[in-house]
Amino acid sequence: MTITQAQQEVVDEFALFSDWQDRYEHLIELGKDLPLIAPEHKTDDNLVRGCQSRVWLHADVSTPLDVTDQKVIHFTADSDAMITKGIVALLVRVFNDRTPQEILGASTEFIDKIGLRAHLSPNRANGLSAMVDQMKRYALAFSSNSTKHGSWSPAFLLNSCQVRGPGLWSLAMRTVRCGQRPWAP
Repeated sequence: MTITQAQQEVVDEFALFSDWQDRYEHLIELGKDLPLIAPEHKTDDNLVRGCQSRVWLHADVSTPLDVTDQKVIHFTADSDAMITKGIVALLVRVFNDRTPQEILGASTEFIDKIGLRAHLSPNRANGLSAMVDQMKRYALAFSSNSTKHGSWSPAFLLNSCQVRGPGLWSLAMRTVRCGQRPWAP
């Protein structure tokens, strides 16, 4: 299933609910089904900056068993708030086990199509954007040198504007650390 198909599946799924109370309950259920993040990744380094609730997001890059030359990003996440956990579960569902290029090229219009952003408080909407941005930052970092590095924490990606190492990896890290969003329209 492609990212576009996964997004359409989410849109179709949310269309089944007649009001936002039911949609919030569905988000909460999605959060309950979110696979648990490993305890060693539930650290301050993996907290998503910009979320009112605590959201941990970790990414690893791996090669699927059926493909030898493509790396995919595997996300794990958690939150201390039920609706926020459902939101991150929804994002993980769409972006999990995709190539960095798929994630960077993906639209997030499905979020607006289901009306999610419009039905969140301004703080939660900012948190939603921060989660999407962090996933795209991981994709950017892994796309620049996915064979050299296995996983990175947001602290490494965000806490410094110093350039480390040569070439494209340095450019990707500087872009990510300085808060630029090359994937944004």
